[in-house]
Amino acid sequence: MAELTDTKTVEGTTQDACCSAEAQSTCCEPADKAACCGDSAAGGSCGCSAGDGSTADAGDFREAVRVRYAAAATSVAEGGACCDSNAVLSDEEAAVFGAGLYGNESDELPDTATMVSLGCGNPTAVAALEEGETVLDLGSGGGIDVLLSARRVGPTGKAFGLDMTDEMLALARENQRKAGVENVEWLRGEIEAIPLPAETVDVVISNCVINLSGDKSKVLAEAARVLKPGGRFAVSDVIADEDMDAATKADMQQFTGCIAGALTRREFEDALAAAGLTDIEIQETHRVHEKAGSAIVRARKPAPVETP
Repeated sequence: MAELTDTKTVEGTTQDACCSAEAQSTCCEPADKAACCGDSAAGGSCGCSAGDGSTADAGDFREAVRVRYAAAATSVAEGGACCDSNAVLSDEEAAVFGAGLYGNESDELPDTATMVSLGCGNPTAVAALEEGETVLDLGSGGGIDVLLSARRVGPTGKAFGLDMTDEMLALARENQRKAGVENVEWLRGEIEAIPLPAETVDVVISNCVINLSGDKSKVLAEAARVLKPGGRFAVSDVIADEDMDAATKADMQQFTGCIAGALTRREFEDALAAAGLTDIEIQETHRVHEKAGSAIVRARKPAPVETP
């Protein structure tokens, strides 16, 4: 764990420096909460966000996510491993997240694409991509799903990768160069405001990213907007159990690690329906936490009804 000596005050409470967004990527392990966060650790987290009296909004969550995933990209780009102390995944997390979920499919991609894979599934395997289709990956990270999708849709198709983190986009472009894949375009932006025109893509995919958003309804509405009529939504994401406790939901460190931001099955179904998507299917694949599981989430944008 990082050595923490500085303190700061948030709404009248004294907290260790690990509470800052900048330090989230190297904060202590859960077992070291007391040493890392002092008195605020009671009911709290390695990031000191739970039980400290502070209120984090969507912007706080977004910045914490950006800092943590930028650290992962920088670590890999500098020759480190995704699971070292400067990156996102612990050894325990790597058992249920990451490149191991792709089997042999990613073997032909650069190591720097697979090392920084932080997802909870393999959305390209469940999206049923076809030759010539246009695909959008929300939160594309180091580019593993974009590069795999680009190969599946072939030279007549195209894969877009959208990410808000400059470090990840730089790594993804380098991975694209190493892989020799041409039918790819990288977009910088937020998944709550997709920088593409309406009815642009055939398929929207994502890998353990939607749960990181502070406005998931907006993300799903944007996904529906950019899908062509009849287009498909096929993502891997974390689904929270109905009885997930409040402390876990409030935990910033868990949030940036794909757990606390997750919707329940019912909430996800309702949000997809509200976005105008139909044929909704949610199938759990494996457990990632005692209170959450990884799931395949599918839906479709209705095609216009043809009149005689």
